[in-house]
Amino acid sequence: MYALGLVVILLGGWEAAVRGGLVDPLILPAPTSVAAALYDDRTVLGPDLLTTAAEAVLGLLAATVAGAAIAIVMHLWEPARRALYPLVVGSQALPIVVLAAPLILLLGFGLAPKVVIVALVCFFPVTVNLYDGLRAVDPEQRKLLRSLHASRTQTLVLLEAPAALPQAFTGLRVAAAVSVIGAVFAEWSGSENGLGHLVLVSLGQLESARTFAATVLLFALAVALYGVFALAERRLISWKAP
Repeated sequence: MYALGLVVILLGGWEAAVRGGLVDPLILPAPTSVAAALYDDRTVLGPDLLTTAAEAVLGLLAATVAGAAIAIVMHLWEPARRALYPLVVGSQALPIVVLAAPLILLLGFGLAPKVVIVALVCFFPVTVNLYDGLRAVDPEQRKLLRSLHASRTQTLVLLEAPAALPQAFTGLRVAAAVSVIGAVFAEWSGSENGLGHLVLVSLGQLESARTFAATVLLFALAVALYGVFALAERRLISWKAP
């Protein structure tokens, strides 16, 4: 409720500043102009929204599968942890904006390079949070399972994986939010559609209202993806304190 009130106040001040001539509407269009662009340009914005959403979701899925596999391998096998963990951390130093162009040239202008770029952006939070969650299990609980002659796989499935779910979902929520940024980076590097591409085209055409309309949809997409994982977390982790 407080957030909604703050948004209303900010939008009202923004509208008043533009209507009062304090800001050039060509640079910063009024919220009402952005809302009009959302409706008037819906035939352009809609397909581009679906394209960007597909890139973000598929890249997030790829990062989740790869990140979960690597986190589990590092947790179960110490040599793998020593070999892979520095590389996982070092992946954060990769200049995604710089790598995007070579990936586009290598894989073409289709969906594949966009998915790879989004996966690279999302990979780190998914992997590290799941790995830390697996290692944070109470040692006494592990001892109890060992005393019951549980195998390493049974310990992972019955104890460590469920206990790691809260941290795993933290990583997924972060990755979901940044996946949209990865999709925009990918589209800026080379694309014929998507909201990121539309932003570049609209800026070049001085269509500021359409630019902001696309930005609003990017914001809404990031919030929606975050909300999906937040809802899934509440449904799946019934033992977690609210």
